[in-house]
Amino acid sequence: MEFSVRRLAADAGTLFSRAVQFTEEKLGQAEKTELDAHLENLLVRAEATKHWTEKIMRQTEVVLQPNPNVRMEEFLYEKLDRKVPTRANNHELLGEGMIDAGHEFGPGTAYGSALIKCGETEKQLGSAEKEFIHSAAINFLTPFRNFIDGDFKTISKERKLLQNKRLDLDAAKTRVKKARVADARSAAETELRVTQSEFDRQAEITRLLLEGVSSSHAHHLRCLNDFVDAQASYYAQCYQYMVNLQKQLGSFPTTFCSNNNAPSASSSASISVAPPTLTPTLTPGQASPSLSELRSSSGPRRARVLYDYDAASSSELSLLADEVITVSSVPGMDSDWLMGERGHQKGKVPITYLELLN
Repeated sequence: MEFSVRRLAADAGTLFSRAVQFTEEKLGQAEKTELDAHLENLLVRAEATKHWTEKIMRQTEVVLQPNPNVRMEEFLYEKLDRKVPTRANNHELLGEGMIDAGHEFGPGTAYGSALIKCGETEKQLGSAEKEFIHSAAINFLTPFRNFIDGDFKTISKERKLLQNKRLDLDAAKTRVKKARVADARSAAETELRVTQSEFDRQAEITRLLLEGVSSSHAHHLRCLNDFVDAQASYYAQCYQYMVNLQKQLGSFPTTFCSNNNAPSASSSASISVAPPTLTPTLTPGQASPSLSELRSSSGPRRARVLYDYDAASSSELSLLADEVITVSSVPGMDSDWLMGERGHQKGKVPITYLELLN
């Protein structure tokens, strides 16, 4: 117990001495031992490394997960040492929606089939994004975080010890200057030699740790290369998915896509002043006698579309059942086709899908 009290009193005296020395230095009433230039440069570089490592980590996390709420949730799960629940990302959710819509419209239709193909590609993009995020977290963020939580914490601890040893050294120097009695001066000089030795030893330990920051830079460079490789692979994979999707969509008629801005069947029909008198409905493969007569005439006529038709090429015009279009015969055109017009859109239409209006 006596030893503990003496130790506590000695520690309290040391802390008081450091506080006095620190205060007098701030007030300009005491001298301060300066670190050598090399050590100061190492300290500045270590602080810069910490600052930029933390900033790069934060910005990388934003790139990998733009949603701040999700980032906070993942942080809490990490602190609680629990597994983050698996959830679909935005690409996968979009893909699922497109696939469901495609099945609703019908896989046999051009639009439905295109939606399904786009949805499958979006899900592939989502899967590739998850792989990239996982790779970046392991090969890039984790080493950076280990440096901040491990190496730099050790450097900060030893740097604080160096600061304390420096205060002890300067306090000892002050006591030597103030000593008047020979015995007191001898004791102060002995204490000064001890504190100088401890300060030099701690400065060497701190210097070795700070020089190790160069090794951390080299390791971070390898991690950066891994991150760039993963990012390049991710974008190349996404590009290939989109090229393949473009090729698949290229088999669909471009005219069909351009018809989205066309007036609807109801609005086209509303242009007529009087309701048209319709001839009996025909099945595909059977041409109306009136349409047969139209082949030999050059004037345009109005016709009702009997069935939906998806254009097979850019020279054709996609049709919607019950819409009314203008048709005309073009010299040299195949006898099974007429030239159809809807507003500013124009293209070949199959004659068996039409019924001429009186």
